[in-house]
Amino acid sequence: MAIRVLIVDDSATARAVLTDILSGDPMIEVVGTASDAYIARDKIVELRPDVICLDVEMPRMDGITFLKRLMHYMPIPVIMVSSLTQAGAKTTLEALESGAVDFVPKPHSHIYDGKDEMRDELIAKIKIASRVKVKQHLLRNTAQANTTSLAETTNKILAIGASTGGTEALKDVLMGLPRNAPGTIVVQHMPANFTGPFAERLNSLCAMEVREARNGDSITPGLVLIAPGDYHMVVRRSGARYYVEIGSGEKVSGHRPSADVLLNSVAKIAGANAIGVILTGMGGDGAKGLLAMRNAGARTIGQDEASCVVYGMPKVAYELGAVENQLPLSKIANAILAVL
Repeated sequence: MAIRVLIVDDSATARAVLTDILSGDPMIEVVGTASDAYIARDKIVELRPDVICLDVEMPRMDGITFLKRLMHYMPIPVIMVSSLTQAGAKTTLEALESGAVDFVPKPHSHIYDGKDEMRDELIAKIKIASRVKVKQHLLRNTAQANTTSLAETTNKILAIGASTGGTEALKDVLMGLPRNAPGTIVVQHMPANFTGPFAERLNSLCAMEVREARNGDSITPGLVLIAPGDYHMVVRRSGARYYVEIGSGEKVSGHRPSADVLLNSVAKIAGANAIGVILTGMGGDGAKGLLAMRNAGARTIGQDEASCVVYGMPKVAYELGAVENQLPLSKIANAILAVL
């Protein structure tokens, strides 16, 4: 049975382009379009779509307000279609926090010119979203910031990879860590302009300092470095100092930044002096890197299926034998502290 999709966007051009993109896949049926939230409300009741593609900026009622009401009264998987601006990034992060499953960035140029680059990502994310249990996603436990301290600081490195659903999962894990937790490096699949606002948001919530990584940044206790969008991040060592190197290059495992790139570097440079974590996300990025970490003596943790928005990356890692301990999201922060 085809996945029934409703497109909500105030731009007639965007609605036409999105309809054209999705109509080319035999597994997806566009059952309707709407130019604002009020029309969308009526069509949701009438058509009962499986997934909604929702624009952020709309007249009469903005996408975030509509999303929050939708999640309260009739939870349906939602993919946000967002601009690549800083303001668009911040609004998208609010949407993910409010219950959206994922987002697809609108291209910088005219949407007609960028539809080819949107196609594969949008179709893949709609197919994933159609299988997400939205109520379970919304009712997951939310972590409280851990304001305690470890008895002693540690020179270990904590490396985390995440994708779909990872923005909220990362928040829960990092909020569960104390202010002097090990230096932490993170790959979250995001485009450029999104990782900076994402790091700022986490920094306002967590006991640790969180920021977008810069080339040469030292990995130190109490600091979380987020790989910048569209750049790979690896770990290097100079004497006793660990630091990150930021660079471009081809996509690895379909992504840039890639969790495989980061975790493989951790395995080579830090070995048993590291902890690796794979969180929710589609695909298999990070699985091979986590296996390399485990083979090098690192402790490894994977998020379990029940708590994942998408049990993709953790599943592949588990099946490869890369995961030493598979846990629900609510227990991962404590498991990290137990290892320490």
